[in-house]
Amino acid sequence: MARGFRNERHVARAHEGEKESFWVSYTDLMSALLVIFALVIMITLAQSQSAYEAKAAAINEKNQIIEEAAGVKSEIIEALVKSFQDSDLAMEVDPQTGSIRFSGGVFFESNSSEVSATGRKYLKQFIPQYIEILLSDRFKGEIAQIIVEGHTDTKGGYLYNLKLSQDRALSVVQEIYQPTFPNFKYKEELKPVITANGRSFSIPILKANGKIDADKSRRVEFKFRLKDDQLLDQLQGLGEPDGN
Repeated sequence: MARGFRNERHVARAHEGEKESFWVSYTDLMSALLVIFALVIMITLAQSQSAYEAKAAAINEKNQIIEEAAGVKSEIIEALVKSFQDSDLAMEVDPQTGSIRFSGGVFFESNSSEVSATGRKYLKQFIPQYIEILLSDRFKGEIAQIIVEGHTDTKGGYLYNLKLSQDRALSVVQEIYQPTFPNFKYKEELKPVITANGRSFSIPILKANGKIDADKSRRVEFKFRLKDDQLLDQLQGLGEPDGN
């Protein structure tokens, strides 16, 4: 009897040892899982923080570029307004964009792409003064393009007027480089950045009553584009939510 009782006690202790061993192993496993879980959370948080910082840096960079571009453009516009404020040329300087628009009919007669006598006279006065500002030491490093833009009235079809407006813009550039055109500062430096564009009748000038002013719509505009403007085009969407 005694031997049997001892055997039972031995078996019971063995079972208790197995249970204790089981719970120790289970506790170790749970501890390990908690450590792994904590590490995963830490890594995720670190990655989220890094992504947030990268996006914030990108937004700051974009904002800085916008501010710098706006500052340079404002300087150029201010210089243009000041330079031409006492001019007797029939022109307007857009205070927002710096675009310069001459009164309709100054450069071209209806359905013509030949620069008029008045247009040639105006160009000889305007171009040297205009280019000296844009390609001055202060601004030439900022200028990506100087655009001569032709516009038409609405008579005729779109494609006809597109060609006519392109021909007009090109005629202005050709006139600038005619041998009879007076030499001016930065004439050679202008070649790599000047371009001629035609817009057909896509941006007409309206009268007060909302009707199209054919004479004013038949015009040439001079515009400039900054290098930062091109960079901003490339940065479109930078720092914006991706929808995820």
